[in-house]
Amino acid sequence: MNLPHEPQPVAFLFDLDGTLVDSVYQHVLAWREAMQGAGIELAVWRIHRQIGMSGGLMLSAFLREIGRVLSMEEVERIQRAHAEAYRRQAGSLRVLPGALELLAELGARSAPYAIATSGRSQSAQPTLKLLNLPPDVPVVTRDDVRHAKPDPDLFVAAAQRLKVPMNQCVIVGDSVWDMLAARRAWALAVGLLSGGYGREELQQAGAYRVYQDPADLLRHLDEVGARSN
Repeated sequence: MNLPHEPQPVAFLFDLDGTLVDSVYQHVLAWREAMQGAGIELAVWRIHRQIGMSGGLMLSAFLREIGRVLSMEEVERIQRAHAEAYRRQAGSLRVLPGALELLAELGARSAPYAIATSGRSQSAQPTLKLLNLPPDVPVVTRDDVRHAKPDPDLFVAAAQRLKVPMNQCVIVGDSVWDMLAARRAWALAVGLLSGGYGREELQQAGAYRVYQDPADLLRHLDEVGARSN
């Protein structure tokens, strides 16, 4: 009699800002400062609605909204100004409740996980340092892929580095852009409210489950297929 194959552990692909680290509003203020330097005035709430996309896509959305055209040089200048403004706020960054415990528990359960962020490697470094990631945990940034969220490239690359097929991955994020990218990657999506998006927004974008923050997800790992050893 053929015995069934031992099921493979679920792999987790995490967004970074607003998902593991409380950094969304630092990004919002950094983008506002960078755009004000270029003479672009946008309300903070409008900027927040686009956080989670790549910087290039975000700027395109803003410029389309106000009917303004910028040269590639001007766009790059704004992106550099954002990175500098965000770097100055590094001291205010905090790990979200339960994030370190969640990652430690996944390690204890031998559940593979990776980080996939729309941020550039340079701007992501202060945030990543807070997580004290083991050296074998893959980190995929905007520099590593052709397209960022809502395209699925970041998560696909993260799954490839883990050598896990997408249908065995759970994507955890805080924005509708994470949820849309997960749907396009054919992976289950779990939404967290810790980035400022609402439950219904995340569910409508494709979230299978929605939790308050990493601590809440940790308490419900069994609901998303993370088996105990």
